[in-house]
Amino acid sequence: MRPTTEFWRDPSLPHVESRRACDSRACYRPHSHDTFSIGAVDAGRSVFSGASSGSRVLQAGSVVAVPAGCVHACNPMPGHAWSYQMLHLDADWLGSLRDESSPPPSTRHLGVVHVSDDRTRYRDYCTLNTLLFSDAAVEEKDAALIAFVGDLEQPPGTPVALGSDVASLHHRLQPAMAQLRGQLSRTPPLAELATAVHMSRYQLIRAFRRATGLTPHAWQMDQRIRQARLQLRDGEAMASVAHGLGFADQSHFQRVFKAHAATTPGHYRR
Repeated sequence: MRPTTEFWRDPSLPHVESRRACDSRACYRPHSHDTFSIGAVDAGRSVFSGASSGSRVLQAGSVVAVPAGCVHACNPMPGHAWSYQMLHLDADWLGSLRDESSPPPSTRHLGVVHVSDDRTRYRDYCTLNTLLFSDAAVEEKDAALIAFVGDLEQPPGTPVALGSDVASLHHRLQPAMAQLRGQLSRTPPLAELATAVHMSRYQLIRAFRRATGLTPHAWQMDQRIRQARLQLRDGEAMASVAHGLGFADQSHFQRVFKAHAATTPGHYRR
């Protein structure tokens, strides 16, 4: 297998950059980043140096979080290759996300390296990075990133949203849901929705998932398609429906509609 390296960046999400390297033998000198960096080992083993406890061998499924400014190095075992992923998060963005929480999460771990061999954390990391490299909507990528980072802050078993009853969550989310339903031609920023229900962005995403099974953006997209069905049944032209509901173009509308309805808008209209 030939070594490959690919990067993902999006001007709409300037606070995150991702890298995927496969079958790499490249080695790094000790270095640091001005970002909070989270790496995951996909295959092979590597030696991580930079933790206060000294060097540590990482294996497939390991996830390591490295604070901004922490000098470290992570290299494959001598004579071997490894595959890995790396996320770099803007430190100011991360700080503002933490500031939204009430009470704010502990900051005692910010200056130290954390290594996890938890399979669930690795799986969630891979799911997030796959989404970032996909052609999914930027709102979905941002929500997934916020949820992943928020989960890193939560001790196991800590409830994220108030209220154990789904009905009470629905009630609490009504101002945000009304805003999403009332503005189908645009997607309100997560911060705007969170303010409407007095939650952090992380709490909002988790509450929506718990109450509806969807993120706010995905829930609004479902509302758009429900409205599109009504308009198509009334005989409205596809181009007009797509434009009125905020789709980038008719092709985007057809792709999303088919994913939700298992048929094209034209077929459904007929």
